[in-house]
Amino acid sequence: MSTSRKRRRSQLKSIDEINMTPLIDLTFLLLIVFMITMPVMEYSSDVNPPALNSTPLPDENARYVSVKPGGIYVLDKMEYNEDQYRTLMQQMFASTPNAKILVRADATCTVEEFISAVRAARHAGFEQVQMVHKAEQ
Repeated sequence: MSTSRKRRRSQLKSIDEINMTPLIDLTFLLLIVFMITMPVMEYSSDVNPPALNSTPLPDENARYVSVKPGGIYVLDKMEYNEDQYRTLMQQMFASTPNAKILVRADATCTVEEFISAVRAARHAGFEQVQMVHKAEQ
């Protein structure tokens, strides 16, 4: 009788203990997944700019910059990468500091690419940097 009681006690003792290791592993796995995916979801969202009523674009003293997907900037029908574009903005500010910079982005560009174009113009010293959008139909 004493051996059967010991067996029952040992079986009950093993049932009382819950192994927490798989639960902790799952918790850490979910934490890591959320830590990796949240910044990606937050900063790489694509935006189609809205169509609004606007005044006609100024012709004099305005320079148009087009932003293409992949971080390509077009100015005077010439394509530039980001570093070349920054240098070009600094040279333009040295020659015409009161020019208006009008930035138009392709609908498939990311917000980050558009902001990079505006930031480079602002850092060069231009005061008037504006976004160009489609007129409402």
